Amino acid sequence: MPKPLHICICGKTVPNGHRCACQVARTRERNRRHDANRPTASQRGYGREWRVARDAFLKRNDHCAWPGCGAPATTVDHIKPHRGDMHLFWDRTNWQPLCTSCHNRRKQRQERGA
Repeated sequence: MPKPLHICICGKTVPNGHRCACQVARTRERNRRHDANRPTASQRGYGREWRVARDAFLKRNDHCAWPGCGAPATTVDHIKPHRGDMHLFWDRTNWQPLCTSCHNRRKQRQERGA
């Protein structure tokens, strides 16, 4: 049985599980404002030296560390968010290999809930 439609705050009817165009536009605008004040990736430490260290780490740790996943690792995740602390940023005991899906979904959900 299909799920019922829901009504967006703008008044449009939207299929359950989907977002209205006005919600998508609001999210994009909020992200633009956030990115305008955010330092570049290089300024945050993710420059050439990071890419070299990241590639070497992923060669040695080629599978996702998330329990039950085991997919090929594509991302080096900081277990404890470094928040600009360069000592913690470069601490390899704080690194874990994750696949893109686990990093972008599970890990982000975990950090938001903490």
